[in-house]
Amino acid sequence: MTDLEAALRRAVRGEVGFDTTSRALTTMDASNYRRVPLGVVAPRDADDVAAVLEVCREHAVPVVARGGGTSIAGQATGTGVVLDFTRHMNRLVGIDPEARTAVVQPGVVLDRLQDAAAPHGLRFGPDPSTHSRCTLGGMIGNNSCGSHSVAWGTTADSVRELSVLTARGRRLRLGQEWSGAPEGLRELVDGELARLRTGFPDLPRRISGYALDALLPERGADVARSFCGSEGTLGVLTEAVVRLVESPRARALAVLGYADEAGAAEAAAGLLPLGPLTVEGMAVDLVPSTRGLPRGGAWLFVETGGDTEAEARARAEAVVRAADVVDALVVTDPGGQRTLWRIREDASGTATRMPDGSEAWPGWEDCAVPPVRLGGYLRDFRRLLTAHGLRGTPYGHFGDGCIHVRIDFDLLSADGVARFRRFSQELADVVVAHGGSLSGEHGDGQARAELLPRMYGAETVALFERAKAVWDPDDLLNPGMLVRPAPLDANLRFSVLPREPVDVEFGYPSDGGDFSAAVRRCVGVAKCRTTSVSGAGVMCPSFRATGEEAHSTRGRARLLHEMLAGELVTDGWRSTEVRDALDLCLSCKGCRSDCPVEVDMATYKAEFLHHHYAGRRRPAAHYAMGWLPVWLRWAARTRTAPVVNALASVRPLAAVAKRLGGIAREREVPRLAGETFSRWWRRRGGRPTEGGDLVVLWPDTFTEHLSPSVGRAAVRVLEAAGLRVALPPTLRGRAVVGDGTSRSALALLTARRGQVCCGLTYVSTGQLDRARAVMRRTLDLMAPVLETSAPVVVLEPSCAAALRTDLPELLHDDPRAARLSARVLTFAEALERHAPDWAPPEVNLPAVGQTHCHQHAVLGDAADRRLRESAGLTGELSGGCCGLAGNFGFEAGHYEVSAACAEDQLLPAVREAPDGAVVLADGFSCRTQLEQLAGVRGRHLAEVLAERLD
Repeated sequence: MTDLEAALRRAVRGEVGFDTTSRALTTMDASNYRRVPLGVVAPRDADDVAAVLEVCREHAVPVVARGGGTSIAGQATGTGVVLDFTRHMNRLVGIDPEARTAVVQPGVVLDRLQDAAAPHGLRFGPDPSTHSRCTLGGMIGNNSCGSHSVAWGTTADSVRELSVLTARGRRLRLGQEWSGAPEGLRELVDGELARLRTGFPDLPRRISGYALDALLPERGADVARSFCGSEGTLGVLTEAVVRLVESPRARALAVLGYADEAGAAEAAAGLLPLGPLTVEGMAVDLVPSTRGLPRGGAWLFVETGGDTEAEARARAEAVVRAADVVDALVVTDPGGQRTLWRIREDASGTATRMPDGSEAWPGWEDCAVPPVRLGGYLRDFRRLLTAHGLRGTPYGHFGDGCIHVRIDFDLLSADGVARFRRFSQELADVVVAHGGSLSGEHGDGQARAELLPRMYGAETVALFERAKAVWDPDDLLNPGMLVRPAPLDANLRFSVLPREPVDVEFGYPSDGGDFSAAVRRCVGVAKCRTTSVSGAGVMCPSFRATGEEAHSTRGRARLLHEMLAGELVTDGWRSTEVRDALDLCLSCKGCRSDCPVEVDMATYKAEFLHHHYAGRRRPAAHYAMGWLPVWLRWAARTRTAPVVNALASVRPLAAVAKRLGGIAREREVPRLAGETFSRWWRRRGGRPTEGGDLVVLWPDTFTEHLSPSVGRAAVRVLEAAGLRVALPPTLRGRAVVGDGTSRSALALLTARRGQVCCGLTYVSTGQLDRARAVMRRTLDLMAPVLETSAPVVVLEPSCAAALRTDLPELLHDDPRAARLSARVLTFAEALERHAPDWAPPEVNLPAVGQTHCHQHAVLGDAADRRLRESAGLTGELSGGCCGLAGNFGFEAGHYEVSAACAEDQLLPAVREAPDGAVVLADGFSCRTQLEQLAGVRGRHLAEVLAERLD
């Protein structure tokens, strides 16, 4: 233990982390930069903060204050001690509806404040797209803005008073009329009044540099406002009094279509006199699909408010009439507005991939110019991109003249980094020529501070240095930011990654087969750190259950990044730190769809486990549950299911078996079916009926051995819809599609018996060699099916997802894998595509439950929604993950997290269900979790429909 660590542990009551994991989680924010801290402290209160500052001052160690870690300029990273305010100092102290103020601690997430203010008809004005995870402390440090700044201004406009600790331990209460000003600040300002009155651009989004002009007497000498945007370099915030604004009772969204982004940009300023709440812009190359948008190559999102929906709509329609547009639409439905806004909010992530899949990065993320000059600035910006052979997709706050963009810089080679520097210098000159600010929202940090002399001149930058010295004479707080900055091309996070591709098992087709590129997908926008999910969202259940960064998608990606770098995590694939962080990953695949850049942590986990345990003994659960298909087939062949069930019902025997198998003692062992689905199929006759299209019904392990009733119900419904149902062949060689086996003498002599399997349990436990062997055997068995046009209907969503994604990505060298993947349909998709004229039986009941996480992430549930609607099953299914997630919830040590995940969405939805509601759960894990935690029987949609066929 170092002297610094020991001193901090003696001095503070909060957590002190100098371990590899704690440090690795904070090496990066959402920028291009990486700095390795000595340690991390989570203070419990202001006294803890003061103690940290005292210890670090004595040891001459810098301190960096960190909120949600979503900063895009590198200012939330440091080489000393990082203060994490999200763990303890995250309270909403109180709200005064009469005064329209709130008192918050720095670690409170913006959405928590918004939720608390909403019942009073109030809200905090600024709302960055990261509102579900950014903190008020970070917003004050960066002077954040968001989409509503045209109506409610920046964070600085919303601050009343700030409680601050200086590096030397002084406690200040900052406000107007020099309240709380450190000694020497007033004298500094009085000697530079002329410069402060003339040397700062008059912009709605001037964030760059220190806001020293807020200290002018005619502006109220507002020390709190001047402190905003100082990026943790002047003092450490411990509490804030912020102003709230009245929230419109109704809103409407006018979406205006233009031919291109320049046309949209030039139109934005002309809409401001109409008093909109937002004027946001984005172009077609940032939109995954233009469905639901009006015609055009770029759009303005203009939000209006009113006391009634009619008033809000009338204002939106006035905006449309005033705008010269290609096309337009007005949306008043809140759900429709949320869908459209989600496109805009996800842009900070989706912009990190160009349309061709190549990478793009921040660095020139948020320059701002006067709104009336935005069109001309964008044209100059595009010309500069072309001159340097670069591409980018601008979007952002057009009404404020603030543009966000990710650019396809090559930050992996020396030539690419040199071009990054040249472009940055030239673009800074373009911004200044248009009367703009290098930063219009996210601060300067390391990305832009070096270029501040181009904007302000050397004398004003020298004034910034003098102001920093007044507040922090020892340069203890976030050194290298804003004044005396590090070069903009130093400390790049990519420089430590291996230059040669890492030898891996999966194909990573979206990343050119490069595992490093897959890990680089995580840019740190931290959508995985949200404390609640919206709609059918899933990501990230383990973070919501634990609240710990290490158990978020971003945290795991950071550890994998450090594993590849090899500086902090030094034992590569054998790393216990990475293993422990991945241990609570449910492999729900939610990040594959919910993460704006589609990080696929379930695949990364399987890859890691494969290498981590290569040549070594695995946990018992990997053998017990990873090889589950083998054990269940053995029980079926020996017809010992009744014996297994009887033994499992004897508690002492079950306890021993669970301990030996690495199964949580709190779990009940599911009962094996007395008759497998395939045996029922053969007893029934084993041949398809005459009639319509042939569909091959996949007998997945769970349907086959644990819930054959689902398979039997699916057969009834599919046949009732006029389809001919067959099972896959069970003999390799000459097989006949349509009877589930082959009875010809030649086939029996020349073929070997087998059973199809998607390999899911082997993939989820990282036994990829075994998974590959099982998948190849399955492809051999399915060869006759692939020669036909028959679709493959898979009832278990996790198995369908494995066949859709894991199969072609693990067997990327076998063309049959892609062919089988393309054939896979869900139960609802099969009915919709192959029996489009069939009407399901009327159920006419409310439905509750949860969309399976793999279905949400990989398969989609649009067909299921339409099928439920046709059957009269009303209501929306919840999001999240059930928490059992295959083997995860059964493994020893996972029970508490598994139960917490179920309590997040699924169990409350079931408890609040109306009388007579149907509990839908297509996944075996979901049904098991419902039964074991709530005593509720969930049913597959096929079972519900089959029950009503009579």
